[in-house]
Amino acid sequence: MTSSASHENDADVDVLIVGAGFAGMYMLHKARQLGLSARVLEAGAGVGGTWYFNRYPGARCDIESIDYSYSFSPELDAEWDWPERYATQPDILRYLEHVAQRFDLLRDIQLNTRVKSAAFDETAAIWLIETDQGQSVRARFCVMATGCLSASRTPQIDGLETFTGATYHTAHWPHDGVDFSGQNVVVLGTGSSGIQSIPEIAKQAAQVTVLQRTPNFIMPAWNGPLSSEDLAELRRGLVKRRSRARAMMMGIPFPMRPINARAALEVSEAERLAEYELRWSYGGFGLMAAFNDLLADEEANQTSVEFMHGKIRGKVHDPEVAAKLMPTSFPLGAKRLCVDTGYYEAFNRDNVRLIDLSDQPLKRIEADGVRVGDELVECDAIVFATGFDAMTGALAAIDIRGRDGIELKTKWAAGPRTYLGLSIAGFPNLFLVTGPGSPSVLSNMVLSIEQHVDWIGEALKAIEEKGATTFEADEAAEGEWVEHVNEVAARTLYMKAASWYLGANVEGKPRVFMPYVGGVPNYRAKCSQVVREGYAGFSFG
Repeated sequence: MTSSASHENDADVDVLIVGAGFAGMYMLHKARQLGLSARVLEAGAGVGGTWYFNRYPGARCDIESIDYSYSFSPELDAEWDWPERYATQPDILRYLEHVAQRFDLLRDIQLNTRVKSAAFDETAAIWLIETDQGQSVRARFCVMATGCLSASRTPQIDGLETFTGATYHTAHWPHDGVDFSGQNVVVLGTGSSGIQSIPEIAKQAAQVTVLQRTPNFIMPAWNGPLSSEDLAELRRGLVKRRSRARAMMMGIPFPMRPINARAALEVSEAERLAEYELRWSYGGFGLMAAFNDLLADEEANQTSVEFMHGKIRGKVHDPEVAAKLMPTSFPLGAKRLCVDTGYYEAFNRDNVRLIDLSDQPLKRIEADGVRVGDELVECDAIVFATGFDAMTGALAAIDIRGRDGIELKTKWAAGPRTYLGLSIAGFPNLFLVTGPGSPSVLSNMVLSIEQHVDWIGEALKAIEEKGATTFEADEAAEGEWVEHVNEVAARTLYMKAASWYLGANVEGKPRVFMPYVGGVPNYRAKCSQVVREGYAGFSFG
């Protein structure tokens, strides 16, 4: 392929990419391979996406380092050594910075630039992108690599503006770090960022008070350093490991038996417990793959819940605290399973206190602290570990308009609608990377990102070969896919939790299950089928 920026449509660039994280950088590399001109616009002052902004204490990936990395370059695999089984935020950021340097990506990445709007000009078949720097960019294709967990949210709490201490959000942590020595700190939120940061903050602070809205299920990471021998062994088996990953439900190559082997209720209690113990001893997300009915049958799921409750009792010394840390209101896995290092053990420290907001509701923030129930918890700092407007928040922050000026916000007013999580009917030449309606957050994100970018690359190639000017999802195909995504989710226990998968953590957001729960292999097969059938469900204009 050759660059078409000189076509009569007078584009500044063939492919405009929004975001310079894992997805945006690989999309840039792919576009160059295709001979297309490309530019990336990135809001941050450096590459890395979520790994640039999320610098809170203890920030770490919950997928093993060797799996949470690009697979497109064997040379990159050979030259990069991961220091730990589960990479820290600084290690992941260094990796992404290395990738940007190694593949000379920085010359086409514009930092400190936030996209304000993107509008499709039907006459010229061009996307017009406006930035907060007052720039206008005309592009034939626009790829939204904005990330699923990049639009942070801070809850609106009465009195927040009156607090005289410091406030922090885990997704916007000061780059120089924070010294909590001698301070009383309140942490609001016990999702992944809270679970990772609380043990680290507790090592510094005089007192940490954790405000828990809903406890989470947490698996141990069993993290540790990777020796040169470990790395050599991982590299020897890397091709097979990645092939196995693509065949696994979550895109994670668990070494144990596959998920479809047995049902929890078809084996004895002793066999069940032995399988759970095996998964616990390995760590990570593997428990969810122990049996094939854990996310389909409440009775089966309850056996895993009881196992996890037993583990919490064994880790937390105070029975009352342990009971508060046990999730009882939703099935295991219906909210994202978390992976920790020392979270439960932190509550055995004298300087860590747990307040369950279901017992003592959070009433307001005052000048000297946080009022919960009738108590004022005095503090010097408040840490908001309150997560994100997941999957759609970053897109909703941009004024995106398709054919006839229709706003994406209007089209998605009742919940996101996409075809395969890749394309949106009425928005030609616009691509999403791991958008709603794809496995995305229910999978190894890097594996899913690569699959999406590769698919988009093939589509761009097909558009060029056909001499087409537009490529667009059909309304009917989109509707059928949305219906399928909803049907598959409805057959699972995912719907029994008020999770961010459903947008339940954002007031006023439509309650629609956003990711595709059919699994990575089924999804990849569907994407391949669409291509084999001449891009069925898409129109070339």
